[in-house]
Amino acid sequence: MSGLSVAPGVAERARPMTKEERKVILASSAGTIFEWYDFYLYGSLAATIGLQFFSSFPEATRNVFALLAFAAGFLVRPFGALVFGRLGDVLGRKYTFLITILIMGLSTFVVGLLPSYNQIGWAAP
Repeated sequence: MSGLSVAPGVAERARPMTKEERKVILASSAGTIFEWYDFYLYGSLAATIGLQFFSSFPEATRNVFALLAFAAGFLVRPFGALVFGRLGDVLGRKYTFLITILIMGLSTFVVGLLPSYNQIGWAAP
């Protein structure tokens, strides 16, 4: 068993993370948490959203429409990754990260301000 060798660099100790690396990990983790919380909120409230915006339809249809809108968020994510990934390369990742977090937060807020079907009828989103 004394013939075992260790690959070069494996026995070296890992260097500690810098303050900047910790900040990047914290910021990206916070962004991911906010993003998935946004999806969680919509998924949890899909039945309520269906009732508010599609109340003229039967319950099953309301739920399908609300979940289709939920699915649209997942279907569009790769396109957002292409657009904002390129912006991150050109403008900087920190700036792009702040823009995407701001867009997500404002979008969630605006959904709360939308009038319901009972208020404006078929013009409701």
